[in-house]
Amino acid sequence: VQLVESGGGLVQPGGSLRLSCQASGFTFSTYAMRWYRQAPGKERELVASITRAGGSTHYADAVKGRFTISRDNAKNTVYLQMNSLKPEDTAVYYCNFVAGIWGQGTQVTVSS
Repeated sequence: VQLVESGGGLVQPGGSLRLSCQASGFTFSTYAMRWYRQAPGKERELVASITRAGGSTHYADAVKGRFTISRDNAKNTVYLQMNSLKPEDTAVYYCNFVAGIWGQGTQVTVSS
């Protein structure tokens, strides 16, 4: 089982990034997927989730209206489109489908 996150980087406040998570080693389409983030000195928190077929999504209040989670089951990939980024969005972002299995994460830094 492998989760490989990508797409992070340094962006100015108000900017956008699109994160990707390539999954392998399990039947991707049978699992809901989630994005988490962990800021320095803070606990990992759930950012967004999406159901198996992508028909339902959920967002943390802090990102609602700015972030969009989506998935492509044909490509075994889940995405996180992040718009109107704020400095407080700075964190390492991880995708996840079951407890205890994590990728290496991708660093997002929002700074001027």
